[in-house]
Amino acid sequence: MAHSYFLPLFISLIVISSVSANFQRDVEITWGDGRGQIKNNGELLTLSLDKSSGSGFQSKNEYLFGKIDMQMKLVPGNSAGTVTTLYLKSPGTTWDEIDFEFLGNLSGDPYTLHTNVYTQGKGDKEQQFKLWFDPTADFHTYTILWNPQRIIFTVDGTPIREFKNMESVGTLFPKNQPMRMYSSLWNADDWATRGGLVKTDWSKAPFTASYRGFNQEACVWSNGKSSCPNGSGQGTTGSWLSQELDSTAQERMRWVQKNYMIYNYCTDTKRFPQVYLFVKLKSPGTTWDEIDFEFLGNLSGDPYTLHTNVYTQGKGDKEQQFKLWFDPTADFHTYTILWNPQRIIFTVDGTPIREFKNMESVGTLFPKNQPMRMYSSLWNADDWATRGGLVKTDWSKAPFTASYRGFNQEACVWSNGKSSCPNGSGQGTTGSWLSQELDSTAQERMRWVQKNYMIYNYCTDTKRFPQGLPKECFAA
Repeated sequence: MAHSYFLPLFISLIVISSVSANFQRDVEITWGDGRGQIKNNGELLTLSLDKSSGSGFQSKNEYLFGKIDMQMKLVPGNSAGTVTTLYLKSPGTTWDEIDFEFLGNLSGDPYTLHTNVYTQGKGDKEQQFKLWFDPTADFHTYTILWNPQRIIFTVDGTPIREFKNMESVGTLFPKNQPMRMYSSLWNADDWATRGGLVKTDWSKAPFTASYRGFNQEACVWSNGKSSCPNGSGQGTTGSWLSQELDSTAQERMRWVQKNYMIYNYCTDTKRFPQVYLFVKLKSPGTTWDEIDFEFLGNLSGDPYTLHTNVYTQGKGDKEQQFKLWFDPTADFHTYTILWNPQRIIFTVDGTPIREFKNMESVGTLFPKNQPMRMYSSLWNADDWATRGGLVKTDWSKAPFTASYRGFNQEACVWSNGKSSCPNGSGQGTTGSWLSQELDSTAQERMRWVQKNYMIYNYCTDTKRFPQGLPKECFAA
């Protein structure tokens, strides 16, 4: 069995380090009116919860990447309704956060270990586990390793979760905001135990969690500067700043996830049942450029919504939406993105539906400095795609299929830092798409589409822009 095969690995990893932190030096108790206490000359810290209040502490240092270890012994006995946390978090309304949360349970039932990652205030990246030991019987080491490439959640040296930096596919990753370490013990019996069905038994209060062995290997952030070389840790080769999971660690993580994972947002199709098709040009990185066609599906007989947008340096909010004048599912139709230094033209079967001009003269960003690839995908978005999420995907009709043909690319190909076009940007090919603009006939056809089939235009949305519409909306 898998359990017996991996047992020797785990026994060797449960040995507790004898290295002790000084809580008096490294943290401060921030709330609880005396329910948090530092003991044993700074080697031990306890947090308590009673019916009046819980308690918590935070690190004195801020970090921009780090490896944070904490030995914890959780609330013993009937801990239902309690939540014990260990997490990193930045301040503000668009905060970053990396979470361990331990959701208490009835005596004899295991805690639920909840993990999550927030970037710029956006989370929904939950994975939950049951542990393979009793976390209340002794101290165990919980580690958050956070570097520019990945976040690794570890228990007693065993990785249970890896959250990789996937900015290349548009997933946010916390890397720009310094964070402090926090821990707290509090009451959440409206949701923590079996969705709130089991309430806290206050006759067992006070509830107490204990801490020791706090260790911080980190880039400390102070006065706007990092303690690491070059500001982000480069130059410390082989350290936690470049650490990744080797094959043995990956195998151990797979074992944990197979045997002890009880929830994974990546497999929750009920929660993320989105279905829609998009075609776009996009550059990599966090300040990406992007030009979008997105086709939002609908009920049988109702038209698709064709959504268009333009991002420059990671900033979008330039949406226009249309209903099409034909059934895009009955036959093939041609969708074209023409992108040159002066304008972007969105075209359907040769009919222009939208023109986004280069209006840098009035301060509007325009994508012209970053090479982009063409992408297309079909995926699921019924939390928002159809009537704002009111209409859900009918999975009895799956699989859903989109078909493609006639791909044509007339373009300045970027390779090894150089463009295939003369002078690097296409000048010199007069009369081609690189200098193309809409003639009077094309402009008239575009006005017809926009008058009869446009259903949303950011340039007329005064509720969204109460301080005034974007400047390009008024430019010729």
